[in-house]
Amino acid sequence: MRAIILNGFGGFESLVIKEFPRPEPKAGHVLIAVKAFGVNHAETHMRKGEWAEAAEISGIECVGEVVAAPGGEFQQGDKVAAFMGGMGRTINGSYAEYTLVPATNVIKVATDLSWEEFAVIPESYATAWTCLYGNLAIHNGQTLLLRGATSALGQAALNIAANAGLNVIATTRSKARFEKLLGLGATRVELEGPDLSKRLAEAKRIDVVLDLIGNSTLLDSIAIPHRHGRICLAGWLGGLEPVHDFNPLLQMATGVHFSLFGSFVFGREEFPVSELPLQEIVDRVAQGIYKAKPAAVFEFDQIREAQKLMESSQATGKIIVRAA
Repeated sequence: MRAIILNGFGGFESLVIKEFPRPEPKAGHVLIAVKAFGVNHAETHMRKGEWAEAAEISGIECVGEVVAAPGGEFQQGDKVAAFMGGMGRTINGSYAEYTLVPATNVIKVATDLSWEEFAVIPESYATAWTCLYGNLAIHNGQTLLLRGATSALGQAALNIAANAGLNVIATTRSKARFEKLLGLGATRVELEGPDLSKRLAEAKRIDVVLDLIGNSTLLDSIAIPHRHGRICLAGWLGGLEPVHDFNPLLQMATGVHFSLFGSFVFGREEFPVSELPLQEIVDRVAQGIYKAKPAAVFEFDQIREAQKLMESSQATGKIIVRAA
C-alpha cells in the first residue's frame, strides 16, 4: 500500500510517500480501506517533533470501508469513521491507503455524504460535542464565548451550540471572517486578542467559555465567566508554550468550573465512542442543519501542500485529503 511516512522530524520534506506493508488484521482491531482523512494541527506538531509521541505513519482520523474485523464488531464493507485510539501517536495512523484501528475507536455510519464531506466530521464534531455537552454542560438560552471559532473544531462547536439554542459570541483574528461565523449561527463576532476580557461587555456574565486558542489566552479566558460559569480548554491554536505565572487564587473567580479536554482519550473506558451521537451528527450535516463542508480538498500526493495550508492559518475550516 502507499503510505505517507514521517521520515524524521522537521519541515514538510519530512513527509514522504512510500510503499509500506499493509497491516494484518488482528483481534480487537478493524482494518479499514481509507477513503479520506482530515488534516489536524496535532499532525503538524508530530511532524516537527513537538508532540510526546509520533508514529511512522501520521493521521489521527479517517473515514472509509471495513476490510476486516476479526472480532466480529463490524462487517466487510461497512462505512465507518475512525479517530484517536493512538492513531498517528502510538500506532500507525490514517495517512495511508489502509489503517488498522482499535475497534473501540471505530463507529459505523450510514450516509450518502461524499467521502470528502464525511471526513469533515469525525474528530472535530466528536470533540466539540464532548466539550459542549460533557465539560460545559450546555443548555438552551446560555451565552457561550467561543475562542478560535474559525478553526475546524471551532466551526463544529459553533454549529452545535447555535443549534442547541445558545447565544454564541465567536472570536476570530480576521474581520474578513465575521460574515462566515455569523452565517454559521454566531450571535456576534469579536476580534480575538489577549485582552478580550477587558473589551467584552459581557465579561463576568458569560455562562460558558470554550477556549481553542490555548495556553496563550487561558489567563484571559478564566476572567470571563460568571462565578458559577464554566470554562473548557480544548485547543492549542496559539501554540504549546506553557502557561506562566498561573495563580488560580488571584486570577480565577471562586466557583468557576475549569476543565480540560484532549481528544486522545476517545476510546478509553471512561470515554467510549459509542456514547457519541455520530450518526445523528452526520444526519444533521446531510440535512444542512450543521453547515459542514471541506475548506479545501487535496489529493494523497499533495499532503505537503495540505499541511502548508494548515500551518498558514489561511484555511477557513477542515482540510481534507483523498486517500482513494
